[in-house]
Amino acid sequence: MLELSDHFQTEAPTTKAPPTFDVTRLTVEFPAITGTPRVAIRNLDLRIERGEIFGLVGESGAGKTTLARSLLRLPPEPGRIASGELVFEGKNLMPLPEVEMQRMRGRDISMIVPNPRSELNPLLTVGEQIANVARVHLKVPKRDAHRLALDILRAVQIPDPGRRMQAFPHEMSGGMAQRIVIAIALICSPKFIVSDDATSGLDVTVQAQILQLLRRLAQDRGSSMLFITRDIGITAHFCDRVAVIYNGEIMELAAREDFFFRPAHPYTIMLMAAFSYNQRLRQMWARPEPLPGATSEPTACPYVARCPLAQPRCRSDRPALHELASGHFVRCHFPVSR
Repeated sequence: MLELSDHFQTEAPTTKAPPTFDVTRLTVEFPAITGTPRVAIRNLDLRIERGEIFGLVGESGAGKTTLARSLLRLPPEPGRIASGELVFEGKNLMPLPEVEMQRMRGRDISMIVPNPRSELNPLLTVGEQIANVARVHLKVPKRDAHRLALDILRAVQIPDPGRRMQAFPHEMSGGMAQRIVIAIALICSPKFIVSDDATSGLDVTVQAQILQLLRRLAQDRGSSMLFITRDIGITAHFCDRVAVIYNGEIMELAAREDFFFRPAHPYTIMLMAAFSYNQRLRQMWARPEPLPGATSEPTACPYVARCPLAQPRCRSDRPALHELASGHFVRCHFPVSR
């Protein structure tokens, strides 16, 4: 918000800072033994502003994790980034040498994974693992790295952090191990955080605590976040904007209020219906099996095989992502209106 004195400035207003991450026409492919490669992410555009928590929702296999890892230029093996640009803080990451990307991962861009025990080294104490990240990326001496590790353990609300510094991963509960992974991701105060379904394995109480902790730490450190989840309900309380991904493409994107009060894509409504207590509503929108006469041709809408509102045009004309209202985008020829 402008201060009163700003109204009396004679200089021209400053230009808006570039977004933290600007993804343009990103395509990620997986090779096939025969035939053409399978496209996991198709011509995807995504813009995440500074300080924003951006929610990405989709069912298993929609391309969420592939997108998350591709932003770090590490698509799951044997996938590869076929085309597109990844612009971070105004710099295109695609032409950078791998050694420079290694310096940026963990320092400027970090990732929180859903299975902390698979990421933590069982042979090292959690204090060593956190401090090692600080030593490598921040180039600080061992004593300072130890102090930073202790500080971040306090920040993620680990009880008795001095003692927990000496604990091994197997001595931690699931919720506490997740906090350790968050501590590792945040110790360098990265500008961008990718949270890939990081709360999916936790019980509801611990999940709420972790989400509150993530939001507070991101705000305190001025970080932007891509928050990936299968639970559309979480984004209603946690994210600033929300997008739905299906088969590697964005189906709908809007500010949180518009997204939940005025959903327009049939797939978005299907996801919301899946969390409804109304059985009739769930049956009406949930279409897990392809509909009769549906097609998977490249020229068809990617959702046509499951859409209860599909029409002949949907089977022959692939829709583009267009702006339905200010800041509200949908990939559908016949969006649902209220």
